[in-house]
Parts: sequence; structure tokens; C-alpha cells
Amino acid sequence: METLVTNKVSLVLSPLFMIMEIQERILHKSHELFMRYGIRSVSMDEIAAHLGISKKTIYQFYEDKDALVEDVIKIEIDRNETECASQQNSSDNAIHEVLLAVNMMEELLKVMNPAVIYELEKYHPKAYKKLNDHKAKFLYDTIKENLERGKREGLYREDINTDILTRFRIGTTFFIFNPDVFNPGKHSHTAVLNEITENFLYGIATAKGQKIIQKYLSSKQKQPHL
Repeated sequence: METLVTNKVSLVLSPLFMIMEIQERILHKSHELFMRYGIRSVSMDEIAAHLGISKKTIYQFYEDKDALVEDVIKIEIDRNETECASQQNSSDNAIHEVLLAVNMMEELLKVMNPAVIYELEKYHPKAYKKLNDHKAKFLYDTIKENLERGKREGLYREDINTDILTRFRIGTTFFIFNPDVFNPGKHSHTAVLNEITENFLYGIATAKGQKIIQKYLSSKQKQPHL
């Protein structure tokens, strides 16, 4: 009797798992293509062709491209939250935490088409709102905690305004994706990111903090990952 019940459950669950697998394949292939080529340049037909399925199958899971883009952005948001938590736990101090975050961004820039941010804002407002909510809550809290940590460790100046500098840091980090400000043909996104970060850190660091920044930057020249 128990075996019969188990078999019936398996028959019910198998189609469900197959459906979940198809949706997961659609989502992860879309994520890969959007990040590599940008959102606008990848059509639903192309996603279907890459997966070897019909476009109609995609629409069984996502009513339109907007809905698919929202789930793709959630992948990036979840990844960012996981990695930020890891950096907080594994870093030796507040400055080290910031430089680990820069390493993370550098790796992302290797596989991400910078046009994604601009295209989100212009063509996919719901997904862009998800990103903005992430910036306003999670990133704000993470950066502010880092500034407070740096103060406690004697690496950041006591007189800095954490609210203003938290917002400034978020703004300048995403500023690098603005093609009207930084032309990728003139300055690479990685170069801009590092220049902005170094000047940010030196601007808020104590004498003790500046020595640690110099030590890490010197080490990074010899070894890319701190």
C-alpha cells in the first residue's frame, strides 16, 4: 500500500518538476543572454532558439518580456546580497570589505553588458524599480554599516556624515554605467570604478586607514584578488 501511494505521489510530482526545470532553463538562458548582449538586442525568438523550444512555451511561463526581465534582475539582486554578506564576514576590516566588493564588480563587468542598466531604466520600469528598491534598502544599509564599521576600527574619520556618503557611494557606483558621462571607448568601466573607489576611500580615511589602503592596493597590483 505504501509503495502504491509513493508511486502516485511520484506521478504527480514528476510533471511538476519538469515544468519547474523548463522555467529554470528559460530564466537562466535569458539571464546569460541579457547580461552578455543587453536586453533590447535579445528577442524572445532568440531565447527560444537557444533553448530549442518554441516561443509559445516561454509565454506559458512569462506573459511578456517585462516579466522575464524582472525575474532575471532578481537573480542579480539575490547574487549581490549573498556576495555582500560573504564579504562582510570574510573581510579583515572595513577597507578590505570595500575592496572585495570592487573585485566582485570587476568580475561582473567582465560578463555584463553595461547597456543593461540604461535599458532597464528606459524600457523596463518594473524591473528597474526592483533594482532601485534594492539600492535604497539593501545597498544603503550595507554601505552605511561599512562606514560605521570603519569608524569603529579607526580607519574612517569620525566626522564623516554616513548618510550623505552612503548615498554618494551608491550614486557614483552606478554613475559609471552612464554612457553620457563615461565613454567606454575612452575609459574602461573597471578603470572608472577603481579611480572612484580609491578617491572615495582616501577622502574618508584616517592616517591609519590610508596606510591600510596603500597596503591593499600595493598587494592588488601583485595579486588581482585580495
